[in-house]
Amino acid sequence: MDVILSRRSIRKYTSQPVAKELVKELLECAMSAPSAHNRQPWQFVVIDDRSIMDAIPKFHPYSKMLAEAPVAILVCGDEHAATDAFWVQDCAAATENILIGAHARGLGAVWLGVYPKEDLVAGIRRMVNTPEHIVPFALVSVGYPAEQKPPSNRYDGSRVHWNKW
Repeated sequence: MDVILSRRSIRKYTSQPVAKELVKELLECAMSAPSAHNRQPWQFVVIDDRSIMDAIPKFHPYSKMLAEAPVAILVCGDEHAATDAFWVQDCAAATENILIGAHARGLGAVWLGVYPKEDLVAGIRRMVNTPEHIVPFALVSVGYPAEQKPPSNRYDGSRVHWNKW
């Protein structure tokens, strides 16, 4: 439970590179996420090309941390693999698994929303050249943390309803 309860969004990174084996572990975490009808409608683009990382903040206003991040993982929905609109939930679960896996391995990460903002989807599409049926969903910047944040207790019992509202 600690890895979930202590995970925080990390936006500042050291210059230490992230080993490809660690990135593979994060992708294994992502692909272990639950998936409606087990369709697994996800595809991933690992981005470590500095020119791409530096270009994304020019159109994505919340991605400035990519300037310091050594790697990012783009989570995409494959509309050919999806049987319905549940690909969005499936990709969200995969994204969360990347965040938890990163924290468990001593890495910092933050979820950058892309879908359903059409301008962000189009910008990312241009950057990584996705086919039309592959929808950029979320971008996760990953690196060794250059900041420490204490756990944040976000539990709010007033938001919990049993059996009825």
